[in-house]
Amino acid sequence: MKTLCIQDLTVRDGNQSLLATRMEREDILTLAAALDKAGYHSMEVWGGATFDAAYRFLNQSAWEILRDIRKAAPNTKLSMLLRGQNIVGYRHYDSDILERFIRLTIENGIDIIRCFDALNDIENVRHAFAYVKKYNAHLQAAIAYTVSPVHSNEYYIDLVKKYEELGADSICIKDMAGIISPENAGQLIRALKEVTDLPINLHSHTTAGLTQFVMVEAMKAGVDCVDGCISPFSGGTSHIADGTLLTIADQLGLSYTLNREALSDAYEVANKIADKYIAKGDYRTRSLISNPKIFEYQLPGGMLTNLISQLEEQGAADRLTEVLQEVPRVRKDMGYPPLVTPLSQMVGSQAVLNVLTGERYKVSPSEIKTYLTGGYGRPPARIAEDFRQKILGSDQPFVPSNADKLEPEYEKNFAYLEELLGRKPLEEEVVAYTIFPGPVEDYMRRNELSAGQPEESFVVDAKPAREPAANSAPKMQSANMKTYLITVGSEEYKVELEEVSQSS
Repeated sequence: MKTLCIQDLTVRDGNQSLLATRMEREDILTLAAALDKAGYHSMEVWGGATFDAAYRFLNQSAWEILRDIRKAAPNTKLSMLLRGQNIVGYRHYDSDILERFIRLTIENGIDIIRCFDALNDIENVRHAFAYVKKYNAHLQAAIAYTVSPVHSNEYYIDLVKKYEELGADSICIKDMAGIISPENAGQLIRALKEVTDLPINLHSHTTAGLTQFVMVEAMKAGVDCVDGCISPFSGGTSHIADGTLLTIADQLGLSYTLNREALSDAYEVANKIADKYIAKGDYRTRSLISNPKIFEYQLPGGMLTNLISQLEEQGAADRLTEVLQEVPRVRKDMGYPPLVTPLSQMVGSQAVLNVLTGERYKVSPSEIKTYLTGGYGRPPARIAEDFRQKILGSDQPFVPSNADKLEPEYEKNFAYLEELLGRKPLEEEVVAYTIFPGPVEDYMRRNELSAGQPEESFVVDAKPAREPAANSAPKMQSANMKTYLITVGSEEYKVELEEVSQSS
């Protein structure tokens, strides 16, 4: 009888998809300790947006949280999500920073690193793969699964062959938007089984409402591992419930290692935590509604939750449908990139700007320009030259990013933090600052530089929202003027727009 392994994602992706990664430290640790008793193959607890959120929203060190999770869950392998040369940030970092990050991650308790690139560009994961192997962690090479005229099963088969050549220990089909069909889940897994002996893990969000059927076909096709969340953090933009996975496995005659009694105990713990965030209004209940239109929009669970949150905060929640309809149009213009971080934030934010300005590409973030000149790697499909010139304002060459040519940042950032802190910074502090300089510096100022000073005498320097890109329209003055703060990755753009009547 085949034994199915199950990975729980509650602490990382369930948190990210339903709470916009706002779960507090004590709740993270309580959940991790309860889940640790259930007998999972592994638990994904770190990476993705959790690193940024720790400093930006929780006033915590991401490294300290990881160490505490390791202590709280000593019996289960811990997994994290890594974005190749992007690490856990929103741009490419030099390979020295990448290697230091991976080594520190493994030293602090991570056993499995799920590594992918938003464009499935093999050059953007080559160094990361090598460092994961160098420091003896399990390398799970992930496909950023999407559907487009250029993304076929043959495309993914070729990608997996390259992953195997680079030393992958297992393969993940990372369906971040929940758009894989039950039929293609079975077809793709069977096709991959014919070309590789590596274990295959399926990761699929429940946004479209078909994941139960997807998992049935995946298990029939011989998938080795599947991802889920404890049920209070499952459904909608999150993942299928762990208990549902067990029921499917039972029906198909598959064995598993989970202890149902311990899983039931973990449910009670998770339910109380979910109730806390529902009461606070932080639990994104709108994200629990299944949306079959996601096959068109293709936004990943965490991005959809953050997009809803961003529009609500700007008083523009009524424009959500317009923004979602604009997303696939922007994606097509940009050469069909898979909508996963950081490309999902870039495409989503461009769609927001297109809708709010009332004119497509009137304002474009600098990240889009970087993408169009090769700074994020090679797009899956050719980008029309007239579109590039409209965004860039001129005919600029396309030069694919080369990690070996990125300027080293560690030493200059070490020197800056040494002057700022008045002591030698830790390696993990320099690495964190390099990836998220603003949030990490603010965290340091709040928690170290303010120590011993009267509260009223210490003020963190506010960093004003960055103005729109140079091709934006001149600032307008009108009684109907409204200011929007649009977040792209780790940057904030202040966009002042004149409200236009919907009937005009």
